[in-house]
This record gives sequence, C-alpha cells and structure tokens, in this order.
Amino acid sequence: MAMKQNRELIELINIDKKIASRLNEVGIFYEDELRNIDPVGTHKMIKEKYPAETLPVCYYLYSFEGALSNKHWDDIGEKRKLELKEKIG
Repeated sequence: MAMKQNRELIELINIDKKIASRLNEVGIFYEDELRNIDPVGTHKMIKEKYPAETLPVCYYLYSFEGALSNKHWDDIGEKRKLELKEKIG
C-alpha cells in the first residue's frame, strides 16, 4: 500500500496563499503538521500570534477542518462547526 503524500498546505482545499502564509508563520508547512496540531490547536496558535486580528471562524477554523477532510469549509456540517467553535471557547 502506498503511503499518502504529505502535501504542501497550498495544495489543500480552503487554503489560499494568505492562510498558508499565516500557517507558515506559526511553523506549519505541511498537511501532516496541520493534522497533528488539529484545527482547534492551529486556530489558537494563529490567534496567539496575532491577538489584535479578528479571526473569522470560517476563515481559519472551518477552513482547517475542511482542508483535512477534503471538503469546502461550508460543507463540514453544522454539528461539527458547533463542536469546533465550542473547543476554541
């Protein structure tokens, strides 16, 4: 069985150049790194690095979740969105 390629962030759905740049700034460069930290942890890292920036949950949190499940952020489902939102506080 072939191993899954560790894709660069820009190759993932929902991840544009700006989001990839933000992820790089907190030390995340590849899909596996994003997966290991998880969407909630990643959102918190960015929030910590940029406390003055208002982070729309759809722009970061939902985008990360969608990227890891290969879905548009708006297709991850309301139940999952609520679960994620509760975890970030």
